[in-house]
Amino acid sequence: MLCSRSLKYFPVDFHQPATVHIPHPNRLEGGTMLATYEDKAAFDPAVFLAHAGLGRRMIEVKPNRTFFVQGDPADCAFYIQSGRAKLTVVSQIGKEATITLLSAGDFVGEESLASIPGLRLATASALNTCTALKISREEMTRVMHDEPAFADFFLKFLLARSMRTQADLVDQLFNSSEKRLARILLLMAEFGKPGEPQAFIPPITQETLAEMIGTTRSRVSFFMNRFRKLGFIDYNGRIQVHKSLLNVVLLDQLPEHNCEKPQLALGV
Repeated sequence: MLCSRSLKYFPVDFHQPATVHIPHPNRLEGGTMLATYEDKAAFDPAVFLAHAGLGRRMIEVKPNRTFFVQGDPADCAFYIQSGRAKLTVVSQIGKEATITLLSAGDFVGEESLASIPGLRLATASALNTCTALKISREEMTRVMHDEPAFADFFLKFLLARSMRTQADLVDQLFNSSEKRLARILLLMAEFGKPGEPQAFIPPITQETLAEMIGTTRSRVSFFMNRFRKLGFIDYNGRIQVHKSLLNVVLLDQLPEHNCEKPQLALGV
């Protein structure tokens, strides 16, 4: 039996709910919080590609200067933030061909991610002043492995480029040189991309356009003059592409006389 004198009574307020202290599972003594996966800020590929950091730095490439040259070691990739560039290859006999055009939001030099480092297969050069993020092979590989959001972003880019390459091949195989030229001009003006098309396309020579569509410079000159007469483009030092040029590619709407070939000067 308990002695009543040994009992101690404490006042209890039944109007206040009872509280039980449960230590925070991620808190150390002294109030230090342990870092958890949920506490980590979500990785944003756009932020990563907009700033320099470990293994990556900002560069500026002036017009006609190169990002890299065919035959250089493939040790880094570039993400173009602004400007336009082109990718060209040179054959063993010295013939040069432009294989694609690049714009803001494109990666270039992604072959550096191959499991066995090799050499550049093409030359990337700026059409106008370009700002780009240069990313080392090691940093590109690390972020691909560690950040699923970036891997997903990069995979979408590769799929879009693959689709563009297939479309270029179909265009080369089945469309006339005139229609191929119209498509290239529309792509350079960024028709079909989000936002408003550009008023003027970057400076480009008729020789480069001829290389891209697989014809001669004289044919390109002939087609450009015809597009201007039909109101599809304007150019006076800079080329301005109008939306009506879409009819050439999508609806194949050209006057009958467009089947004519450029007149050849005959010797007397």
